[in-house]
Amino acid sequence: MSSTVSRRRFLKISAGTFGAAAAAGAAWHGAWPLAVAADGATQGVTTIPTFCEMCFWRCGGIAHLRDGKLWKFEGNPLDPQSMGRLCPRGTGAVGAHYDPDRLRQPLIRSSERGEEKWKTATWDEALAYIAERMNKIKAEHGPESVALLNHGFGQRFFQHVLKTWGVINIAGASYAQCRGARDVGYVLTYGAGVGSPEPTDIRSTDCLVLIGSHLGENMHNSQVQEFAQAIERKASVIVVDPRFSVAASKAKYWLPVKPGTDLALLLAWANLLVTEGRYDKAFVERYGHGFDKFVAEIKAYTPQWAAEQCDISAELIQAAAREFANHRPRAIIHPGRRVNWYGDDTQRSRAIALLNALLGNYGREGGMFVAQGVKVAPFGLPAYPKSDKPHADGSGADEFPFADEGITTSIRKATLTGKPYPIKGWFVYSSNLMQALPNERETIEAIRKLDLLVVCDTMPSEIAGWADVVLPDTTFLERHDELLTGYGRTGWISLRQPVVAPPHDQKPAWWIAKQLADKLGIGDCMPFKDLEEYLAKRITASGLSWEQLKRDGVIMGKHQPTTVEEGLELSFETPSGKVEFWSDQLAKAGFDPVPKYRRHPDAPPGHFRLITGRAPGHTFSRTQTNPLLHDLMPENEVWVHPETAASLGIRNREYVKLKNQDGVLSNRIRVKATQRIRKDTVYMVYGFGHGNRMLKRAYLRGASAGALNTHYATDPIMGATSIHTNFVSFVKEA
Repeated sequence: MSSTVSRRRFLKISAGTFGAAAAAGAAWHGAWPLAVAADGATQGVTTIPTFCEMCFWRCGGIAHLRDGKLWKFEGNPLDPQSMGRLCPRGTGAVGAHYDPDRLRQPLIRSSERGEEKWKTATWDEALAYIAERMNKIKAEHGPESVALLNHGFGQRFFQHVLKTWGVINIAGASYAQCRGARDVGYVLTYGAGVGSPEPTDIRSTDCLVLIGSHLGENMHNSQVQEFAQAIERKASVIVVDPRFSVAASKAKYWLPVKPGTDLALLLAWANLLVTEGRYDKAFVERYGHGFDKFVAEIKAYTPQWAAEQCDISAELIQAAAREFANHRPRAIIHPGRRVNWYGDDTQRSRAIALLNALLGNYGREGGMFVAQGVKVAPFGLPAYPKSDKPHADGSGADEFPFADEGITTSIRKATLTGKPYPIKGWFVYSSNLMQALPNERETIEAIRKLDLLVVCDTMPSEIAGWADVVLPDTTFLERHDELLTGYGRTGWISLRQPVVAPPHDQKPAWWIAKQLADKLGIGDCMPFKDLEEYLAKRITASGLSWEQLKRDGVIMGKHQPTTVEEGLELSFETPSGKVEFWSDQLAKAGFDPVPKYRRHPDAPPGHFRLITGRAPGHTFSRTQTNPLLHDLMPENEVWVHPETAASLGIRNREYVKLKNQDGVLSNRIRVKATQRIRKDTVYMVYGFGHGNRMLKRAYLRGASAGALNTHYATDPIMGATSIHTNFVSFVKEA
């Protein structure tokens, strides 16, 4: 039976208890000897492999249980992502299981949206409520009027069930708000995207160039480990960043460019390599398309010109370019991640791709290897129905012709406008759209137009506060998931399996999707009793050992050549069949065939450019309430140059508020006065400043960079939205 619950009561039902979980699954082969007590409880330490979800790197790990309770989580030495080591987030996974703020049971809204008033519900009640309203939307508008906005590995079976029901509008913020422009830029240049993890041979490179990529702070585990190896080998490091990052502290050259001028620098570097003959002529002659036209287009972009644009010296620009050119092909211009900065990001990513082509590092040791995967047999699921409607987000159409995934902000726009048809339902899985999408006001306005908003997550969040139904998901340590088929120097398969039971009435995403399918009358699309049956069948049909995968957590595929040195034959799936220095398909669509620099607006008087980044102990806005990770970094800070702070009468460690150019005022945030940043720029870590009272530790701790991101530009090529086009002023606390 349901019961009415207030916000105060909701806080109680969201609270977990430490030590409540019981062990599940089989022991890893490295388990300690076990004993069974008189009451049947397991004594001693047992270990179970699985793969991590504390961030998107999905490293293999080994969970340790002591006396049947989750104790610690460490890296799996058999796994190519972790190589036996986890980052702070990964080791903090124990805190995710025990987090007292976790969602505990299904909730149905009992008042106006956003008031956070709920009634508790059984799973049957909650899923019946969702199915009834989904079918009503389908009858009135068609299944295309429900959209899935998702993130994380558990999304796989929600995608499957909703596609079977007729949903075609599916998008994740990881595309238009993170990596999409980078991948499209590489597809337009090489015919293939970069993927995850990026195929950078950092462990063998002689020179690594990082452009706004904060290795050591973003904690991309395997790359950070290889970065440390490169530093130990005395490899050259070049860092382009308005902020003196951790990576910059290891660099031979630090280029503190003016924000928004990265493309000017990249084009000047390309100009220098060409005019001084410091590029790989053999690679360009054999594999390049439109090189002569490319050279003509970049002729005006000299280092002297870029020095004025970037506010650094021409000598520094030249020295850095000659440094990485001298190490070709064992040099890498890192493709980056979270590259949606200014609205022209596909072209900036194309410029990076073309610089790498000039270095001839594609498919070369110490450069960009060609990642290989491993094939796994399909289960044999039913095909999806065809729709006669276009995607509502404009992907692949005239609006964003080169978008190859769904665009979250365009689905939001369709929800607001009703064009090309109404979007009346959102199913949100593991994505806090209030922080992930620019301009929170637009998100709220779109939600008000919905007939149904479902949020499924492990934790309360700002978006959950607006939901009609909230479904409590399990953490990755408590469930099976789809197989991870990894791409790298050698392909691999990783298994996620339950380590402990969920502490309350949380359910795994696959189970929720399967039960929802039954309610929607499409239960045949999930023709297995549980996910272990599904996984075991796929592994066995692939000629692999299910018992080995459960025991080891990972099975490596057969190694295939990934570099020319190993015998790889290079090929490019572009229209020309070559690396496209000049893009005929961009020209045909009305875009620049070679990247061009266009100056971005300067800050209004009294304002400073706001740039953002990540911290090694937190992932997006998901981990600030984790009891272990919260202690590492309970709040963010705003970095400001000491001379700037002095001119504003602001002291180091003082609390201030930030007001952006649109008048949006942040929560209070502590000042970090440091010479490690330009005088015209301020910096803060993303994901803090939570406004949801259910997140007791994180509530109003620090300020939200997302809330200040009200002005955004949209990349016309593929729909990415900018995060560094806002300016802030300082407001002293009274």
